[in-house]
Amino acid sequence: MSFAVTVIGSNSAIPAHGRHPSAQVVTINDRLYLIDCGEGTQMRFNELGIKWMKINQIFISHLHGDHFFGLIGVLSTYHLMRRNRPLDVYAPAPLADIIKMQLEAGESQLNYELRFHELDTVNTGTIYENEDITVDTIVLNHRIPCVGFVFREKQRDRKVIREKLQEFQIPVELIPDIKKGMDILDEKTGNRILNKDITIDPPLPRTYAYCCDTAYYPAMVPFIANADLVYHDCTFDEASSQRATDTFHSTTKQAASIALQANAKKLMIGHFSSKYDDLLPLLREAQEVFSNTILAIEGKTVELERVTGTP
Repeated sequence: MSFAVTVIGSNSAIPAHGRHPSAQVVTINDRLYLIDCGEGTQMRFNELGIKWMKINQIFISHLHGDHFFGLIGVLSTYHLMRRNRPLDVYAPAPLADIIKMQLEAGESQLNYELRFHELDTVNTGTIYENEDITVDTIVLNHRIPCVGFVFREKQRDRKVIREKLQEFQIPVELIPDIKKGMDILDEKTGNRILNKDITIDPPLPRTYAYCCDTAYYPAMVPFIANADLVYHDCTFDEASSQRATDTFHSTTKQAASIALQANAKKLMIGHFSSKYDDLLPLLREAQEVFSNTILAIEGKTVELERVTGTP
């Protein structure tokens, strides 16, 4: 099953240096999920070849404009393209009134169902689930209510070794139980056939944690522990640490420290201030603390590696 993150926009507040406001697309098992929707997101979709008509869930972290000013454009274009599937938007409560006002001002009525889900910005919890994944919120520490999102794969069944089924002459009706990890009894010999001898471990569930605008906030660590990939606010370098504190954002080494504390496999830093043209110094600072750090490069897709093993 595929699990990948495509960076649509990686800059903070102001578009600059060819970078755009925040937006990402998470692709899991051929389903696309949009996280945040900064100004110009739909144009970035077209430039990057994103099949955005396949998006059915949109997650908005908070109501600073660089994270949602592109949403009404996306909603309107879906209408013009005669979308007929429902669209779910998960966001802080005030966004529902903002969308309503924008549509009413233009005397517009969408020709598809827009389902708004109010986010609890005080408590963490599961907000979305299907057969493949769950999506949980993380409460972050920003100037206004703000949450991050954790995408977690569900544990898959064990893989049956077909040759072993033939060797032990195991009836096919027992396969569902075997996949769930059960041992079985050989009716001819009375011997127990151990599950580990007739199956192999499934891939380990993968986790992506999107920790957008936030000050340094170790309280989030338990909620992103052992994540395969963490995206974290990295608006400033260490020399601007006071500015980071004043604006409730994070620095390079603060983002890296969170990844280190969480035992993350990989860190992707983003939400860069427009004051930085060259991002390599920010990358180097973060790597001093957490070596497996990458930059959120727009248009780049990061695949979460699939690993087989015992959870």
